[in-house]
Amino acid sequence: MAQQHRAQSTRQELIRSAAEVFHRCGYADSSITTISSRAAVSNGALHFHFKSKRALGEAVEAAAAHKLLCLTGPVSLRHPDPLRHLVDTSEALAREIKGDAVLRGGFSLCDDAGWHGGVDLWEQWHDWVHLMLTVARDRGGLAPDVDLADAGSAITAAVAGFAVLSRKQPRASSPRAVSGFWRLMLPRLAGDGTRRQAAADRTAPMVWPAEGSPEQCWELEGACCVA
Repeated sequence: MAQQHRAQSTRQELIRSAAEVFHRCGYADSSITTISSRAAVSNGALHFHFKSKRALGEAVEAAAAHKLLCLTGPVSLRHPDPLRHLVDTSEALAREIKGDAVLRGGFSLCDDAGWHGGVDLWEQWHDWVHLMLTVARDRGGLAPDVDLADAGSAITAAVAGFAVLSRKQPRASSPRAVSGFWRLMLPRLAGDGTRRQAAADRTAPMVWPAEGSPEQCWELEGACCVA
């Protein structure tokens, strides 16, 4: 049992190290030796868990996609304030991209010309944003002339842009920067019935959609932790 736990810990550390190296160096310029050294294991130990650099990239993608799913949670058709939930979740995503190596590495691979994977995290995020906007519209929370496709693309592009800028300007991906975007966007999105509520003080601590934090989601490999 202890050996199995060590093997799992080593695998997770290799994924985390690969994500960090992919983010810093790009997939094409990342080496197995650099990744294994960062994880403090031998190349042989790395190959015991992953047969190739490609397999490591796929593992980073899958782990990042799982973390994103845990962060967003399912789309609730009964959420009392869909726009507030969208704002809070986008700020949380900015925070996690900045602070979580695996999520940051997964999103970096999406923008990496040297990587061709099977997961598109930005598309996953865009789909969730579009569905939350749909819920907000159906509950009367959007201005009647808001185009869902345009709004969803704008929100996705804004968060993606902050993530890309953060590589050269670390403060660009902070929740404060995303909050600035929402101060401009919310008055345009919110319908008359929710405009004052959407602009109200949003300093209350965010409640994760999952039972635990994204770090706990990391431990639950293979199963979504949201209800």
